[in-house]
Amino acid sequence: MHSLRLFSSRLEPAALFLGVVFFAFSMTPSLLPRAWYLQGVASGISIATGYGVGCAVVWLVHRCGIRPRWSDATKRYGWWALVVFTAIVVPLFLVLGSWWQQIVRRLVEVDDEGPGRILYIAVLLVAVVVAVLLLLAARGLRWCARRLAVLCTRFVPIPAAKAIGIAVVTILTLFVVNGAVNNVLIATIASSSKLADEGSHPGVEQPAAMEKSGSPDSYEDWDSLGMEGRRFVASGPTAEQIESFTGADALTPIRAYVGAAEADSIDEAADRVVAELERTDAFDRAVVAVATTTGRGWVNEAVAGSFEYMNGGDTAIASMQYSFLPSPIAFLADRDSPREAGRALFDKVYDAILERPEGTRPELVAFGESLGAYGGQDAFGGARDMVARTDGALWVGNPNFTKQWAETTANRDAGSREILPVISDGRYVRFAGRPSDLDIGTPWAEPRVVYWQHASDPITWWSPDLLLHQPDWLREPRGVDVDPGVRWFPFVTFWQTTFDMVFSTDVPQGYGHNYGEDAVDLWAEILQPEGWTSQDTERLREIIAG
Repeated sequence: MHSLRLFSSRLEPAALFLGVVFFAFSMTPSLLPRAWYLQGVASGISIATGYGVGCAVVWLVHRCGIRPRWSDATKRYGWWALVVFTAIVVPLFLVLGSWWQQIVRRLVEVDDEGPGRILYIAVLLVAVVVAVLLLLAARGLRWCARRLAVLCTRFVPIPAAKAIGIAVVTILTLFVVNGAVNNVLIATIASSSKLADEGSHPGVEQPAAMEKSGSPDSYEDWDSLGMEGRRFVASGPTAEQIESFTGADALTPIRAYVGAAEADSIDEAADRVVAELERTDAFDRAVVAVATTTGRGWVNEAVAGSFEYMNGGDTAIASMQYSFLPSPIAFLADRDSPREAGRALFDKVYDAILERPEGTRPELVAFGESLGAYGGQDAFGGARDMVARTDGALWVGNPNFTKQWAETTANRDAGSREILPVISDGRYVRFAGRPSDLDIGTPWAEPRVVYWQHASDPITWWSPDLLLHQPDWLREPRGVDVDPGVRWFPFVTFWQTTFDMVFSTDVPQGYGHNYGEDAVDLWAEILQPEGWTSQDTERLREIIAG
């Protein structure tokens, strides 16, 4: 009993109760299945958050002058009630959590069975360790603030001293964390990523075709293109493969690409892409596409390849690398470069096309995925500008902070869902999680813009607003690939969605942040190739999937 009293003197029971409740919330399903150790971290943060919220509520109640005087017997009963509550809730939600994870796995067609229920004991262990570490860190900061306040009482009144102590410790903590992340961690990652960018993916070889950047005829040196750039120009269908598919003569698709290694600025890189387009006579092709890449220069091959097949190879894709940072790091640390790259590349290609006489200009389309969708849309002043200056666009897996996407979604027609907005009756712009979502029963004019987003993609739905704000997509009926039992909980849902992002591409095509052969269906609706049939779509889907 002495140890119980010692324990109770160090921890706030009402806050512990809320910590257990937050643990239960953290075990509920979210968008994607989670690895057991990530579940443990998410649960640990949730416990610490619940405890912190509970302490804040108790402090506020005390500040209001409410201080109940409980007898020792009442305190003992209260602690034992908390122990019994915890002993029931924690095992129950560990079992329920493992069950919910299996449901989510089936929804997104993940084959493995995931961690067994026995392993969920490890989830509890990780959660407790994380929660304790966070609690100790918080108490350490509180101790520093109090010590500083004591020193300040020599010079200022006690209330001011307390405020100074809290402010100084908070500012120093933010300064240290921000400095450590930006000046040390990001710099180290950037340096190692630049070295890694000099390597190549297995099986990637320098192209011989003059239509490809990095070839012997190219202005761009093969080694300067970066790892993802080399893979991009070395990939894609050949004229022979396209002819085999279409049964008609085909051209070798042009892929113009510039890496970040030798370009002094984003503007210079964009100019060099245009020079590559001029070299390959790209503006004599039927369609030119501007593709904004992700962090290290990646372009989705399913989107690019299906575009080229569908147009008989009479295409040119213009793209460039703007960063050495991996996408997850660029997602957090560098949101300016994608926007600058998207604007610079599209504007320069657009201007080059306008210099050609009317009647000889190629069609112009735009596409990008993730950070590429975020940056690519920054070239436009809005949906109307996009419709006015392109012959179609495909934006894939837009991050929630994408301005164009957010404004378009916010201005959706009344009654349409956030996961599948309807914009002006779908006249030009449509949203799809599956190809069938494009058919909304209203006329679709040209040019056509498609936003492709899965209901289970945490990249699209993650936002700091999840901390305290319930979004519309969690008020409305869930998507077909999301458990109907997914609920919003303050603080907890933010951390669940944050950890969902870690393995958001490690799910089958059609779920999470994995966008594949559905691109064929979407391009067919955007481009509407002459003579194209549903049988052509199915045949090309098989090729792209393979």
